[in-house]
Amino acid sequence: MTVPARADVWARLRAATDARIGLGPTGDGLPTAAMLDLQYAHALARDAVHTPLASEAIVAALAGLKSIQIESQAGDRRTYLTRPDLGRRLACADAERLSSADWDLAIVLADGLSPAAVAANGPGLVRALLDGLPGWRAAPIVIARQARVALGDEIGALLGAPIVVVLIGERPGLSAADSLGAYVTWNPVAGRLDSERNCVSNIRPDGLAIPDAAARIVWLLNAARDAKLTGVRLKEAHGSLPLLEAGRRA
Repeated sequence: MTVPARADVWARLRAATDARIGLGPTGDGLPTAAMLDLQYAHALARDAVHTPLASEAIVAALAGLKSIQIESQAGDRRTYLTRPDLGRRLACADAERLSSADWDLAIVLADGLSPAAVAANGPGLVRALLDGLPGWRAAPIVIARQARVALGDEIGALLGAPIVVVLIGERPGLSAADSLGAYVTWNPVAGRLDSERNCVSNIRPDGLAIPDAAARIVWLLNAARDAKLTGVRLKEAHGSLPLLEAGRRA
């Protein structure tokens, strides 16, 4: 008697996401292919954390835009990973290089936990933001190494900008190692709380595409300037993205 093949009830859902869903067991473990794929994703995540920021490539991609390269007090990657507090403060020598002027906006490209994500997605997002903000006076783009989100507060304050957006490499997961996050903070000063920021995350080719991310961030920047605040008191009303076509990855 022929036993009919079991339908793969997870196939449609797997086609719409990079998440590991319905992999199926082999005894008490995962199938070999799924286990090897998991180990490969873990290796990509580790590489994403430890790969140095390609600062010169970013400068080249920002051709035509003035930029400044700075570092946090962490100094090196090991210190950055073990001392998050130092990643939130500017190196003293670099702090002296940032001077206040009549800017509307400061933009920081920060390596964070995925420098590769910044190199791949950061310059394109910067240009999309500037295109969407006609009339805004943007300070030179700050490229920050060994940087945490809060480093943008000190940078924004030194530049005299009323609002700062930090584009930072997000913590790699086992489905994506190239994700960029954007953190918008009104009136940046050292000591700001995370609840005083707005975030747009998962910016990457297979996540939130740069044009869609730029539209959301531009909305937040304009809303923040009008309301003179960011964070939990600023509710995003930009609207939802169109539904994805069936079978297209989100």
